[in-house]
Amino acid sequence: MTRHLAITMGDPAGIGPEIIVKAAHRLKDRLAAGDLKLVVIGSNPALKRAEAALGLGVAIPEVSSDGDWPALCCLQADAEGTPIEPGTLSADGGRFAYKAIERAVGLALDGTIGGIVTAPLNKEALNLAGYHYAGHTEMLADLTGVRGSVMMLAHGNMRVSHVTTHVALQDVPKRLTPERLRLVIDLTHAALKGIGLDTPRIAIAALNPHAGEGGLFGREDIEVSTPVIAEKVADGLDIVGPVPGDTVFVKLRAGQYDAVVAMYHDQGHIPVKLLGFEVDPETGRWVDLSGVNITLGLPIIRTSVDHGTAFDIAGRGIANERSLIEAIEYAERLAGNGATTQGSAA
Repeated sequence: MTRHLAITMGDPAGIGPEIIVKAAHRLKDRLAAGDLKLVVIGSNPALKRAEAALGLGVAIPEVSSDGDWPALCCLQADAEGTPIEPGTLSADGGRFAYKAIERAVGLALDGTIGGIVTAPLNKEALNLAGYHYAGHTEMLADLTGVRGSVMMLAHGNMRVSHVTTHVALQDVPKRLTPERLRLVIDLTHAALKGIGLDTPRIAIAALNPHAGEGGLFGREDIEVSTPVIAEKVADGLDIVGPVPGDTVFVKLRAGQYDAVVAMYHDQGHIPVKLLGFEVDPETGRWVDLSGVNITLGLPIIRTSVDHGTAFDIAGRGIANERSLIEAIEYAERLAGNGATTQGSAA
């Protein structure tokens, strides 16, 4: 039986409502056939406004009851204040984003839905609303009672998980501990198996240039990463590294690995986004956005678009829905394989 996936709208002032309507339009045949079931959690007015503006004719009925959902529906999250306008930063936008996630997590934890797909939120709006999180990943970890979640980005065969994400670069070396690296490797391995890769090969990116060049440029790769990699190889995992950061992603793109463990935010994000964001060379405008953000280490499935709220183009009808569709497909694969993104030591 196909279970619903919840799509959380994120900040209603961003492009979330628009990409949800566009994705629903592109997926309408599957929704009508019942082999894909979605429940949209967020602002009904924002979703209906996007539907009317786009003129795509995607009927999004309101939920009749939690036990009798149509194929596609929307739940109203509680919020206070005046209507939220596209492109406008507000505490209400942050409140909607949080309430939608809170509702979706509850539904996922009790097994009502098969997973969560998140549209983007705005971190400033979230904090204005009093929810002091660095982003979705940290919020989801808190709501599910998990410590030590991991961010993985995916675009085609480019899959990159991260030892650290939203921390200052100066703090990265001290956060590279044997315990953290083991956790990231285990969760990455479990996620790859969850999408159907039986014997995944994982490369560990070096923290320092040239993997430290024998200690000349730092000893973290020698003293932390190398012993952990040896442990995991002894446990039977196919792990290589530390591989210098200036070549590891070229080898990943060439198919030599199934995933890379990056040491910090920009090391992992730049190669994935460079390949996933297509730009019109004449106008300099992004014409296509591809990529999925997957949170590992949760007791539920969560995937997300790999872009932000784009307040500058919200409400203009030009946002691209490709990343959202890919996130839905990734969540389906994980849910279809009976997986969660909760790993364990291999």
